[in-house]
Amino acid sequence: MEPRTVVAVRSDNVFSASRTATVPVAAARDLRYLLYDVNPPEGFNLRRDVYIRMASLVKTLRKDGDDWVLVLPPWGRLYHWQSPDIHQVRISWGEFFSLTSLQANVPVIEYEEFIAESGGPFIDRVLVLQNYAEGWTDGKWEEKVDERPCIEKLMYSKDKQGYYRGWFWGYEETRARNVTCMSAQGHASILAALLQNNITATSVMLDRAETVLHDHYAGKDYWDTRRSMVFAKHLRLIGDDFRAKYLNSTDSSDHTIYNEDWTRMKAKLGLAKGGPYLGVHLRRKDFIWGHREDVPSLKGAGKKIHSLMKKHKLDKVYVATDADEEELEELKRILPEMVRFEPSWEDLELLKDGGVAIIDQWICAHARFFIGTSVSTFSFRIHEEREILGFDPKTTYNRFCGDTESECEQPTHWKIVY
Repeated sequence: MEPRTVVAVRSDNVFSASRTATVPVAAARDLRYLLYDVNPPEGFNLRRDVYIRMASLVKTLRKDGDDWVLVLPPWGRLYHWQSPDIHQVRISWGEFFSLTSLQANVPVIEYEEFIAESGGPFIDRVLVLQNYAEGWTDGKWEEKVDERPCIEKLMYSKDKQGYYRGWFWGYEETRARNVTCMSAQGHASILAALLQNNITATSVMLDRAETVLHDHYAGKDYWDTRRSMVFAKHLRLIGDDFRAKYLNSTDSSDHTIYNEDWTRMKAKLGLAKGGPYLGVHLRRKDFIWGHREDVPSLKGAGKKIHSLMKKHKLDKVYVATDADEEELEELKRILPEMVRFEPSWEDLELLKDGGVAIIDQWICAHARFFIGTSVSTFSFRIHEEREILGFDPKTTYNRFCGDTESECEQPTHWKIVY
């Protein structure tokens, strides 16, 4: 492989590329690619969390050796993206997030760029991560990783040429040269030594990447990556227009001034006031099918919403929900003042379900007060967004209680670290 000059981009001025300095490198570092995928049933918001773990792994790998780049797994085929007749597969990250922002934290490229750069739709090695079949030995938990027989049926099969075929984010022409199962227990960085020392392949994909844990959950590294996950500009603008038009909410009046360069965005907690509306995330569907006692009935939710609106002197409520048509009708009866973002079919085709989810989160993140659903990653991402914007934690870390729930523990405040 050609030695290449590494361009050092100082994170404080990644947005002014003219200041970029080329540094002579003593030893040429080989360019290597880390790809990953997540268990198919997992939704959009957990996948965003796995991205943070993988970005952290790439930082560790780059510190210790080769010039690793993280390849962003195309979006598609997610359980929550249920809009019929809309093509939602092979969606690039740029549709939902600002790539410039992601790159100011760790080198990333879209999957199609990887194909173009690496000479075709081939992945040298796939490591399918799994737990240990025997669980924790002697009840002792330790960090370890070993090649092991596959526990579950392998989701890859060999073709006539000896290549492995699989889902690969809907890219049928993609194939892998080698697939092995790896039992892993521990933080994402336990894979670093394996990738540096035992594997020489240029491109390595980690499947079931959610198996490994965060290296520094809620630490500076976590928040750097989380802050770099700036929503795509067109989605923020649509959310901002909606706030202005229907919720009497603007950044200047709400004290939520936003800096697109996340490396310079440092709002003081408690300074953000938010728009004159209550923000609500009401998760339904699988949360009620699971008969979870920490999820309220619609009537129970309506009662709580009205009491919060009265307490905070708000006459509007914005609701993000996955409720079905029947439940939505009931909600409208209970909450005539409810405001929702309801895109036309044409808009939906353009924004996709992921874009609509982001607009919902963006609007909830700017509310005077927010209340979400117990242990929902959709609500967690709103908490983080509000933390970045500088809201008082009391207005953020709130959840609905089930109608008969006795101990209704409220969400934990994960304080932002700069």
